[in-house]
Amino acid sequence: MTISYVEATRLALADSLAADPRVFLYGQDIAGPFGGAFKATKGLSERFPGRVINAPISEDAIAGMGVGAAVDGMRPVLELQFADFATLAFNQLMNNAGTVYWRTGRTCPLVVRLPVGGTSGSGPFHCQMTDGWLTHPPGLVVVAPATVADAYWMLRDAIALDDPVIHCEHKYLYSHLKDTGDPRHGERLPLGAAAVRREGTDCTLISYSGMLHEALAAAGVLARDHGVSVEVVDLRCLRPLDLGTLVQSVARTNRLVVASESWPFGGVPAEIVAAIADEAFHYLDAPPQRVCALDTPIPVQVDLYAAHRPGPRRIVEAVLETVRF
Repeated sequence: MTISYVEATRLALADSLAADPRVFLYGQDIAGPFGGAFKATKGLSERFPGRVINAPISEDAIAGMGVGAAVDGMRPVLELQFADFATLAFNQLMNNAGTVYWRTGRTCPLVVRLPVGGTSGSGPFHCQMTDGWLTHPPGLVVVAPATVADAYWMLRDAIALDDPVIHCEHKYLYSHLKDTGDPRHGERLPLGAAAVRREGTDCTLISYSGMLHEALAAAGVLARDHGVSVEVVDLRCLRPLDLGTLVQSVARTNRLVVASESWPFGGVPAEIVAAIADEAFHYLDAPPQRVCALDTPIPVQVDLYAAHRPGPRRIVEAVLETVRF
């Protein structure tokens, strides 16, 4: 049995719908034969009549309905077609969902599924990494599964959580990442825990979402061609950070590189570097480095996009500079 990232996502939605009558799905074109922009809900409206509901083309309205339903005792799972357009729902997500508990004492068990990250030719409005925007305010849990098992279990756990969760799903991984076996029998870590995906001794390389696989590829090149042993940590949960796992890894390797598809200014990589500087500065033998996308809008043209988005070559260069410091 081979299952893709998007199939694991669909399975998680189906199992959550079957397990809890309070769960329902709401989003643009998710019901009927279309099954959503990336087919994550294909077939579910037939299996669960009345619980997979098409929404108007208004991210603000989708999020507002979800917040109200969650506060009223339901467990809505919202799908926005592209994470870029979550900006249109910021008032509902940040000012309302993120503050409900602190203002009223009532829980808001809401999940917002966001297709994040880049694919060649998609341009500035359809392939942004929005994690820097969404992790800034308190009140939202932000996760980014990067494996097939995590695509299943992190979504199941997010739906069961009583807090609002932003579930970032990398659109390139949907169909390109596959695994064997039933993800329900795969690795299940706590929702907020980071995971060491490759052990190493010379440098800690932290990444998440689609960039994790570029980091693992870079670690392979560094071991094969340069004799450098890299420990690759999958962040998994972007807020809150599993700082304990990150500090333990840096304590073993004494060096840090963070790789992300997001822009360099004010993002998750910057927060990780600042946190390590606060908590683990005495372990560091070299300045920590970030490998991020170029600080420009995302280009449509294929070669420009390839230069804009970091890949294994830039990660290898950053790690070598760090270990040679």
